[in-house]
Amino acid sequence: MTKSDWKKDEKQLYQPKTGPQLLTLPKMHYLTLKGEGAPASAGFQKAIETLYSLSYGLKFAPRKGLEILGYNEYAVYPLEGLWDITEKAQAAGHWTKDDLVYTLMIRQPDFIQESHVETIKKNLEKKGLMLDQVKLETIEEGLIAQIMHVGSFDDEPHSFKILEDWIQENGYERKTKIHKEIYLSDFTKTAPENLKTILRIFIKKR
Repeated sequence: MTKSDWKKDEKQLYQPKTGPQLLTLPKMHYLTLKGEGAPASAGFQKAIETLYSLSYGLKFAPRKGLEILGYNEYAVYPLEGLWDITEKAQAAGHWTKDDLVYTLMIRQPDFIQESHVETIKKNLEKKGLMLDQVKLETIEEGLIAQIMHVGSFDDEPHSFKILEDWIQENGYERKTKIHKEIYLSDFTKTAPENLKTILRIFIKKR
């Protein structure tokens, strides 16, 4: 049985070349978990732990007796995050990292169903995770523009400026101020200057 690996099989989505890239994305399935606050907060870290615990639990479930119709060996997808700020911060016109609103998510293969997720949640009940806050959602992002950012998260504005200029120059505009980040590096083990993060903006024709 051939193992599917997003790094090799879906390079267009997860390995963009230098410069902005335009894509139209179909419906995809994600484990999602919403929260507020700075990425350094305990709640944020617990959310990541929860999503990865469920994702790896699903990946290895058939080895522990859970039958999943259509199952094929696969590599766990990377962590992703949708980012916004609180309504209070929007009204004030300024914000700090404590005002961030996020939806963290990890994509799942199409054969993963709600019943599989619930089974793995039961297996993890004693781990002290945020299991009751996790949903299996189908999300269609549609038309997007994205760019690979290499470096610290604090330096992302430079890459966003390149992406936003490209969007304007090519006759598009943002649909929302919310943006997505896809974390291709383990930011607990990688030096800030070497981090690889895909920055994604949702757009429409102007």
